[in-house]
Amino acid sequence: MLGIEDPQIWIAYILCIAGAISCMIYGIMKWNDGEETEVCS
Repeated sequence: MLGIEDPQIWIAYILCIAGAISCMIYGIMKWNDGEETEVCS
């Protein structure tokens, strides 16, 4: 398949893609979780 015979190469590709997707999901979930300080006047 696609000229890649070694299953270890497929595992590496799958893990790289899964890692990138999980980082994007984590970033979306934590997008606005920073500390928000309100200025009292």
